[in-house]
Amino acid sequence: MAARSGTAFPLDAASEAFEPFLGTWDTTGAHGMLPGVVLHGRASFDRLEPGGFLRVRSSIREDVGIPAGVAILGGDGDSGRYVLLHHDERGVTRIYDASLKDGVLRWGRDAPDFAQRYTLTLSPDGRSMVGEGELCRNGSTWERDLDLTYTRAVP
Repeated sequence: MAARSGTAFPLDAASEAFEPFLGTWDTTGAHGMLPGVVLHGRASFDRLEPGGFLRVRSSIREDVGIPAGVAILGGDGDSGRYVLLHHDERGVTRIYDASLKDGVLRWGRDAPDFAQRYTLTLSPDGRSMVGEGELCRNGSTWERDLDLTYTRAVP
């Protein structure tokens, strides 16, 4: 376990794995239910004290019904299991199972009337990420959800 600047406790391997995602990101993308609309937004990934949890904030500038949200991501250093807790401006809360391996962060939930999955892939140079989302409303047919390209914001 290693201590990092800005953390009060030593970090285990599950928490250390968040390091490449930290920072502020500009986003552009599309939503499967909004054909032809280019979305612009911002996301930030930062540590909550004492450092073992990641806070993710996200918002889209266009007024198209995509809510701003906050998520808390944490992992179990022994099992490698992660959980993401989500809360958005509509008051919606959700729990997602998550995984993080080799620069690919995935989360998803299997609810019969509204399942979701998202894959966020960090580029080898760490300056961009590609996010691909899918949703399922009937238990069998997956469709495009929110797809975003993340570019590390210039300070």
